[in-house]
Amino acid sequence: MRTLSTGFFTLYLLFSCTFTWAQDILSMKERSDVIDNTLAHRFATVLPHIMRRENIDMWVIMSREYNEDPVLKTMLPSTWLSARRHTMLVIYDPGEGQPLERLAVARYAVANSFEKAWDKEEQPNQFDALANIIKQRNPSKIAINTSDAFALADGMTSTEKTMFMAALPQPYQERVVSGEKLSIGWLETRSDMEMEYYPTLAQIGHNLIATAFSNTVITPGVTTTDDVVWWLRDRTNELGLKNWFHPTVSIQRADSEVFDQIKAFSKRPEKNVIQPGDLIHVDFGITYLRLNTDQQQHAYILKPGETDAPDYLKHALANGNRLQDILTNNFQKGRSGNEILKRSRDQAIKENIKPAIYTHPLGLHGHAAGPTIGMWDAQEGVPIQGDYSMYENTVYSIELNAATMIEEWGKEVRIMLEEDAFFNGKTVSYLDGRQTEFHLISSETKED
Repeated sequence: MRTLSTGFFTLYLLFSCTFTWAQDILSMKERSDVIDNTLAHRFATVLPHIMRRENIDMWVIMSREYNEDPVLKTMLPSTWLSARRHTMLVIYDPGEGQPLERLAVARYAVANSFEKAWDKEEQPNQFDALANIIKQRNPSKIAINTSDAFALADGMTSTEKTMFMAALPQPYQERVVSGEKLSIGWLETRSDMEMEYYPTLAQIGHNLIATAFSNTVITPGVTTTDDVVWWLRDRTNELGLKNWFHPTVSIQRADSEVFDQIKAFSKRPEKNVIQPGDLIHVDFGITYLRLNTDQQQHAYILKPGETDAPDYLKHALANGNRLQDILTNNFQKGRSGNEILKRSRDQAIKENIKPAIYTHPLGLHGHAAGPTIGMWDAQEGVPIQGDYSMYENTVYSIELNAATMIEEWGKEVRIMLEEDAFFNGKTVSYLDGRQTEFHLISSETKED
């Protein structure tokens, strides 16, 4: 039997001690129960509210196996990892305070969520069976998932739409409308039950970042940025979680390199050795219980003899925190993403902060449905997606950067922050706090 080396055993102990909090992560069976209970709660609370808000009395959603409509996929039970054959869902609001009717025009019932409403032996043509259900209920508006601007609301394929419209009698064809706002509303609205679990996701992400940005993982002069990236991927996988994007770790330091936005977001060097005096940055997100996080934080590598980050870097971080405050103070129900962006940028510039704001909704997807509040390459606003208004009970990735001139380095430093926050319609609250101090990493070897 092979024995562990002393170095490996030490790392094993460090890993075990660091991840005592990971014992609270649910088993797959426990997760399944949470997902299904949460979904049932969403069907009972979120769905009726959104359909009545948008004045839609019937919603038709369909997907063929492995080509799932993004909305339909969020309505499947935990044990359905994809649609089956051709899954057609019908949601009908009979009005007068009655509960929604949820039907599956499919070979199978969709667990307890959608009642089976098609017998292939009696009606071989699935589209004709769907048309019959529609005629029997005689809805005034039939929403389907088509959208020019919002990808998550554009899940019906062109083939499906052609066959669907051909199966409908002419009077019903004229009642078909885009379910764009219905889709966005369903996807962006968080239920009370979801918000019981969402802070846990943010905490898990913060704990992973805190460990990655420590001497448990980083040995200055040895560890590369790519080492930290793959450590995060490995640990995420070991915890039974997923990353919805590949993490990145980057460095700003006292050299002649000037910050480049495109390089920062898509062409970061992979094997850059982390050195004393470096300001390092991580962009990291996980998926758990069908929800997503998106977080960015910084760490400072202490030089020999240092016990804290330099004041000029702390000032830069304070500018980033102030920009967060300016942005979230401008959140208001009914205000568009573009209006929030303009108000926030104007206020920051008046306060001598150099802002870049690229905040996005977060939830069942990482870059989720809802109002876009700037993009790093569209600080003047985003047509259509930025014109969408903010609603209550929504979660956002507060993503931005503030540039501060550092005389000691002879260049600007960008504090790139991203924290997850909930908007209840009046106020914004961070799911697990936010970074206001740097993670500190020692460059000195400690004696045993």
